Amino acid sequence: MANLDRIKFGRTIRHLRLERGWTQEALADRARLHPTYVGGIERGERNVGLDNIIRLARALGEHPAALFGGSQK
Repeated sequence: MANLDRIKFGRTIRHLRLERGWTQEALADRARLHPTYVGGIERGERNVGLDNIIRLARALGEHPAALFGGSQK
């Protein structure tokens, strides 16, 4: 993903997390990721691998495509 794509992905993660009223720590715990890593994702600093995308999607109760702007659930 280019930097702009990572930023868009991170904004989507942040939006979905805030919709649920979760902190970064709560999302990280649910996804079994480090809170610092989740923060880096939300800021567009991390190039997220497929395994972690799936972890985030499951933690958020979303289809992985929804993390990229897709509408599937």
